[in-house]
Amino acid sequence: MLTDYRVRQREYLLKISRALTSQLELGSVLRLILEAAGEMLSGHAGLIVLRDDGSGQSAYTVRASFGIPLQGLHLFEPLWAGDADASEGLSRRELAQIALAIGIPLRQVVALPMRIGEQTAGLIYIFRSSGGAFDANDRQVLQAFADQAAIAVNNAQLYQQVAQEKSRLDAILDASADGVMILDSSFRITRFNQALARLGGLPATQAIGQHHDEMIVLRNKRAGMTLSEAAAGGWPLVTRGDAGLLTSGPLYVEGDLQRADGSRVSVGITYAPLFDREGRLASLIANVRDITRFREADDLKNTFISIISHELKTPVALIKGYAGTLRREDAHWQPQTVRDSAAVIEEEADRLNQLIDNLLDASRLQAGGLKLSRTAVAVDALAKRQIEAFGTQTTRHRLSVEFPSPFPSVPADPARIEQVLNNLIGNAIKYSPDGGSIRVSGRVLPDAIEVIVSDEGIGIPIEEQSRIFDRFYRVDDALSRRTQGSGLGLYITKAIVEAHGGRMGVNSAPGRGTAFSFTLPRE
Repeated sequence: MLTDYRVRQREYLLKISRALTSQLELGSVLRLILEAAGEMLSGHAGLIVLRDDGSGQSAYTVRASFGIPLQGLHLFEPLWAGDADASEGLSRRELAQIALAIGIPLRQVVALPMRIGEQTAGLIYIFRSSGGAFDANDRQVLQAFADQAAIAVNNAQLYQQVAQEKSRLDAILDASADGVMILDSSFRITRFNQALARLGGLPATQAIGQHHDEMIVLRNKRAGMTLSEAAAGGWPLVTRGDAGLLTSGPLYVEGDLQRADGSRVSVGITYAPLFDREGRLASLIANVRDITRFREADDLKNTFISIISHELKTPVALIKGYAGTLRREDAHWQPQTVRDSAAVIEEEADRLNQLIDNLLDASRLQAGGLKLSRTAVAVDALAKRQIEAFGTQTTRHRLSVEFPSPFPSVPADPARIEQVLNNLIGNAIKYSPDGGSIRVSGRVLPDAIEVIVSDEGIGIPIEEQSRIFDRFYRVDDALSRRTQGSGLGLYITKAIVEAHGGRMGVNSAPGRGTAFSFTLPRE
């Protein structure tokens, strides 16, 4: 009979051990351990405490229990408050008092320490209403069970840590503003975060499992080699040296990413290889960054250099030419010729001064330093003075002013509003080479005034209208290429109006003229 009992005991232990090692979820493992321990020891209640090394004091925390009310768990803390391996943490009298408090008949407590090497990972406490002492064989079986339980708990904790780390990395990848893609050694996509899905214009689920070259198609490559080009050349290189594995650095490439809808976006992609211990390529981490703004800034810089050099070169050449001609010692110029030449020099100097002022204003606007001096401004009167001034500069255009009377004054900076009108009327003349009517009109709104400058010129294509207020931007047509300008006028005009709390608008169509409008608050 005793032999049969020992055999059944060991078979039971083997069964429980298999069940424990098959579980990876910590909560399930702890519940299974408690159920098995309670059954083996005929326990009426039980609990498991695990070491909480994160507290900095290697304290123990109750992680599972049965047969004990939750509000009564704190009564058992003396068990593990001192020497947690001892089962004598509570005297019989103290255990009886606790039993009375929670209404459960408890007379004996059995402690099974769960050890991994020299480290105690936690303890199993089983409470019984009666029971005798354990012989050597019983203790051996119980300790074997505790050792198996310790292994199961350790595996579950490791799994939990890995799962938490994976969740953390998943959250970082999904929250990343840059696109992130993970490739296997065959360059097939195993991870495709949401930022890259938005950048490429396709669902992440559609990319998983696809080959890199099917999903990442670069056009207009500007720097570096594509992944397929680099791989064909042997990248990434792996060699063994005294310091271990030596690998080539990350791969970087720039170009235009072909999106799912056919559009393109400028990107910079960095590929970082990961290797296993044998030096074999395990995976590639690709970071995809939208560099559209950097590309636009670079293009803007090139445009700035091109436009400004041209705009500076023309008046400087004229000033130098006329000045050099006037100071020739072998010539005697008529007074009218001198006056005409001086007028050209003065006019070109004014152009240079205007260009410099525009550049300074653009710099102030970018730095947020445009200052306004507000006073009551009669915009209708300013418009009439501007029309009179421009009337002496053109004979091909019919200039007119139409404002209702009386027209209210608005709090504004008169010099800046005059600059706005000057830019808009000057543009209307410049882009109406065949002449026609140019009209400045106004109307009174409930809380603002609106001013409209309209012409019968070449008009602006719809697709260009969203960009005409950008710095240095000029509509790309034959007339614009022949017409002087830095591309700053409308940028500064819009900024001045918005600094006053107003809004700019445009209504135009090719061949049907253009109407620019702006509002200014009345209060």
